[in-house]
Amino acid sequence: MTFSKLSATLQTHQLGQRLDQALAEIFPDYSRSRIKDWIVEGKATLNGVVVTTPKEKVFGYESVTLTVELIEQVNWHAESMALDIYYEDEDILVINKPAGLVVHPGAGIREGTLLNGLLGYYPAIAEVARAGIVHRLDKDTTGLMVVAKTVPAQTHLVEALQARRITREYEAVAIGYMTAGGRIDQPIARHPTKRTHMAVHPMGKPAATQYRLIKQYRAHTHLRLRLESGRTHQIRVHMAHLNHPLVGDPLYGGRSRLPAHSSDNLIATLQAFNRQALHAAHLALNHPITQEPLAWSAPLPDDFQNLLKALQVDLEENIDRMY
Repeated sequence: MTFSKLSATLQTHQLGQRLDQALAEIFPDYSRSRIKDWIVEGKATLNGVVVTTPKEKVFGYESVTLTVELIEQVNWHAESMALDIYYEDEDILVINKPAGLVVHPGAGIREGTLLNGLLGYYPAIAEVARAGIVHRLDKDTTGLMVVAKTVPAQTHLVEALQARRITREYEAVAIGYMTAGGRIDQPIARHPTKRTHMAVHPMGKPAATQYRLIKQYRAHTHLRLRLESGRTHQIRVHMAHLNHPLVGDPLYGGRSRLPAHSSDNLIATLQAFNRQALHAAHLALNHPITQEPLAWSAPLPDDFQNLLKALQVDLEENIDRMY
């Protein structure tokens, strides 16, 4: 851990701004959320006086100081890795992540992650915290992720995520026949006894997910979902909370449910689908530096498409039994 003192003088045009807003403008390498936390922790002074209220109004020309602890960047080693890059410029990368790829090193995992691959592909990204990673996908969730190549780009992307200005849409296959779309607004916290699980809990962090139906099958539903927040395992937890967990989900899926008169092909397909049927299909944002509107879509991976084909064949073979 290293200590750093950041000092500056506020400007006239900042008259009436909140302290956290003004400091985020003065120190653009750090997100407003991080600066707000530092203020609450008593690490900010205004004209030499400690201020702990982010809403404190400023007048301009005040001297401000942040005395903060910065975590030193861990020297993760670079690895050569094939990355499916959908977009790249001097500020950002957009990557289509495959199933099985861990995004960030963690307990017992120091190699073979997306972070290692990013360091191998673009060594200068080592200067950016977490190698530019601003949001994550679970190991076995596929699809689109944006990565910052510079500190300013990362700062602006984090702020955009927190302000819900980045659109992230997913496709999923849920267990059960769902009759309508909707919105789940349920807080999520670490499970009280299963430490690798998350759960809906009244003391959790706010979390909201929108969902709509794409296609109904006999005992499954193809969904399009949009995140309003980005909690760990959010879609998986919210769908399980509705009693419609995702196909193949090893943590929240429970026992596989097979519709009556299922063909051998459908049974085999469902039993072989050993990851959550979840794909980050669409990503839209304003470029963090130029503010140009950008959007990308990634097709469903082969295993997901094969699952949908098997469900469609089963529907056609049993259509008479549904009415």
